[in-house]
Amino acid sequence: MHEFDDIRPYRDDEVNWVVNGLLEDLELSRALGKFHYPRAYRWFPGPVARLVQSGLRQQLQQASKIHDVQVVIEKYLDKLIETTTAGLIQNGLEHLSPSMAYLFISNHRDITMDPALVNYMLYHHGFDTLQIAIGDNLLKRPFLSKLMKLNKSFIVKRGLQGRDKLAASKQLSGYINHCIRTGQNVWIAQREGRAKDGIDKTESAIIKMLHMAGRDSDKLSLPAAINALNIVPVAISYEYDPCDVAKAAELHAVATQGRFIKDENSDVQSILTGMIGSKGVVHVSFGSPLQLPADAGAEQVVEAIDSQIVRNYRLHASNLAALELLQPEAVDPERMQPLCCTDPLKLVAKRQEFVSRLQSAPAHLHPYILQMYANPLLRRIALDDTSARP
Repeated sequence: MHEFDDIRPYRDDEVNWVVNGLLEDLELSRALGKFHYPRAYRWFPGPVARLVQSGLRQQLQQASKIHDVQVVIEKYLDKLIETTTAGLIQNGLEHLSPSMAYLFISNHRDITMDPALVNYMLYHHGFDTLQIAIGDNLLKRPFLSKLMKLNKSFIVKRGLQGRDKLAASKQLSGYINHCIRTGQNVWIAQREGRAKDGIDKTESAIIKMLHMAGRDSDKLSLPAAINALNIVPVAISYEYDPCDVAKAAELHAVATQGRFIKDENSDVQSILTGMIGSKGVVHVSFGSPLQLPADAGAEQVVEAIDSQIVRNYRLHASNLAALELLQPEAVDPERMQPLCCTDPLKLVAKRQEFVSRLQSAPAHLHPYILQMYANPLLRRIALDDTSARP
């Protein structure tokens, strides 16, 4: 399948030379040294980097397949989950079959942790690991690019225009369809870029892209092509977003200056913050495979995905506490506390925990932080009200 060579992940027969290159990459050893031994690294960066490099060599010297590399990555992910979360919970996988291939479309809050946690849950419940869609803006650091492609990530080309954009969309659609037809699970975010304001909304352009391969090769209608992909909406919720202050600063810049300008380290910093920052309880909810009527259009597909994500999103006390501060008149405790799975006896402590976190951020960012935490609860209430109408 040479038409996908410039976007596909590494194959098993490429693992040895890629791993050998990573073992000699000092930038990778330094990054891992900062993560594992932050205090020691500040004083002894060189020795710590060499220690990490030696440890990596021991862990990866026998790696000859993608699976071998993912086993090593899993150990790092185990540590992240243990040290940065207050619990990782899932529901919905009991209704899916490990013998099927699914296209998991999830909301997007964190650059790397979103697909990593979906992958983790699948792996520990007997499913094959994912092919993961990542934007080419994340490939500026060679070691990061290699690690992601070793972890079965494929590339989404961004920033293109005109014919180049159309060709890239067709290639991406073809690759995703190829993966599903050959029995490989796929993860893709519901939108380009993270939902910084807490509003999870699927972009219709993604649905139209997914239709391209089925339309061009098999002359399938949009609903037939979408049904063939076995799309499962996934809702990922973090009690606390490690990047909430950075996201709020970006929203503030856009509101006050009209734009936010990234530097070359912005994405890498977001990745690191999202990985090592405190997240509280994290919940991953797997929905039901979409089955669309024959007359469905792109907007109806968007609505079907969004409805599942909003309804299945696990609300936390942080969402309720934010709404209490932002719009106290809108809070109905009898209705909202059960939605947020909040034990009334624990709510006082949880509320103070959120307030303390908020107060540690610059005051001018508070409205943006409150809105990003309140929006998931507001959207759930709106969805419930709409569903209740005759």
